[in-house]
Formats: sequence, C-alpha cells, structure tokens
Amino acid sequence: MENSQEKKTELESITNKNLTWIDIHEPSREKLMKLTKYHFHELNIEDSLSKIQTPKLDRYADHIFVILNFLAIDRERGLPRPTQPAIFAGNNFLVTVQDTSLKALSEAYQLCKENEKYRESFMGNSSGYLLHSIIDLMVDDLLHILIKIEGNLDDIEDVVFDEKTAVAREISLLRREITTLRRLVFPLKRTILELSKETQRFSEEDLTLYFDDVRDHVDKLIEILDEAKETVEIFKDTDFMLSTEKSNKILAVLTILFTFSIPASVIAAFYGMNINLPGGTQTGPSTFLGQFTSFIILVIAALIPACVMIFWFKKKGWLKP
Repeated sequence: MENSQEKKTELESITNKNLTWIDIHEPSREKLMKLTKYHFHELNIEDSLSKIQTPKLDRYADHIFVILNFLAIDRERGLPRPTQPAIFAGNNFLVTVQDTSLKALSEAYQLCKENEKYRESFMGNSSGYLLHSIIDLMVDDLLHILIKIEGNLDDIEDVVFDEKTAVAREISLLRREITTLRRLVFPLKRTILELSKETQRFSEEDLTLYFDDVRDHVDKLIEILDEAKETVEIFKDTDFMLSTEKSNKILAVLTILFTFSIPASVIAAFYGMNINLPGGTQTGPSTFLGQFTSFIILVIAALIPACVMIFWFKKKGWLKP
C-alpha cells in the first residue's frame, strides 16, 4: 500500500535520451519540494507559487529560473486571461510549472508521452532546445489568439457604420484584449534575447538561430498588435463621431419641433389668462366665418409664424435632409 501511494504522489516526467521534462499543474509547496535533488532556491519556489509575478530571469551555476507571461483561456468565461508559467532549466532537465493550464503546452506534453517521434522532435537533445520549443509553441498560440481578435475587428468594421447596431461594448472589449496582449508581448522580446544567451551553456548545438526565429515571431506579433491597436482606435473614434452625429440630429429635430410650437404656445398662454381678449369668452366669439371663427383665426395666427420660420430655416440651410 505504501509503494502505491508513493507512486501516486510522484511527479510525472518524460525522458528523451538523457533529458528529463517534468510538467507540474496546479503547483503546491508539497509538489515543488519533491524536486529537492535539483537544489532550487526557496525564493524561486515561492515565485512559482505566486500569481502576481512579472517576467524575470534568475541565473545560477547549474540552472536558470525564468517566469514568462502568456495567455490562458478562462474555462468559465471562455476569454483569454494572463498566466505566469515558471520554468527551471538545467544541464539535463527542464521543469515547467503552470499555475493555470496552458492548453497548447499541455497538449504538447501529452504528445511527447505518447509519440516517440514527436518527443524526439520537440524535446531535442538539450534543455535549451526544449525551452525554445516551449516558448515557440506558446508564441504561436498567442498568434492564434491574435488572429481571432483580427476576425472580431473585421466583424466590427462591417457594422460600425450601421446606426441601428451599437458596437461600443465590443470595441471596448477588443481594446482591453489588445492592451493585455501588448503588455505580454513587449517584455517577451527582451526575455527571449536573454534566454538565448543563458541557455546556450546547456546545449552543445548552437541555439542562436532557433531563438532568433522566435524573436521574429514576436516581432510579427508586435507589428500586428500595433496595427490592431490603431484600427480599434479608429473604430472607437468613428463610433463616437457617428453616435454624436446621431444624437445631434435627434436634438436638432426636437429643437425645430419645439421652435415651431412656440407661436401656438404663446397664443394659448394669452387666451388662458383671465382677461378680456378678442374672441374670448368674455367678449363673445366672432362668427363672420361661422361658429368656429375664433378657432380658425387662432390656428392661422399660429401657422403663419411657423411657416415663416420654415422658410427662414430652409434659406439658412438648417433643414437639409
């Protein structure tokens, strides 16, 4: 019974030649303390458990410790959210610590367990090459997320000029996602440059070209993000201007209608007073146009100023369609 319990608590690992890869999900102090043979620093273990770390790279004589910022899909809301995977890399080992499961990385780990050819291709012969493969995989995953954002931008472009459809919320959500990606991608370029120098001591093969390729992908991400940021800002300004124009049109129509009603309101106010006025109840109604003579006169008196205002507004160009 004791042996079976020990096997259950052992950390899973994959070995390719003399290289070992350990992947830890939902890390805890108990799990990380099982890595005592690698002599990891206590502060690095604390950083691996923390969820509020910024990208960093710590160098030691026999290994390096790095924290990266990427995106993981929130299972409850289905939206990407930041996550900070931690990685320990040494001469013949690599340990990944995921506070939130990164789908692409977890699938790659599973494929390495099941497929020997994929394991040899992905892990290579050194921890430096494996670290490159992991970062390259997660950068490509960021590219897939960015492609979805570009698709959402195209959808907004189709409806931003439709006055019947409100897209302010969608634009705000996209701006938030683009801003989050920019905060992740910009520090990544510097970190990859440092890693390309530090991981070379763990590999006999020259890894410069491999990490340069990842940096090219990051540069492409930055370029696309800059274009997406500029595009979403244009959509935001366009939506604001169209909304403002629509509100101004509504206010203009209401103002004109109110202006046309002023003559009738003034006449109604005079005849609502308890004073003698021609055609009022005190003086008796006029009848030279029939029993509704007073009403007809009042309507004409209200319409004449309104017609004069319509003529004047048209002359000024205020009633253009």
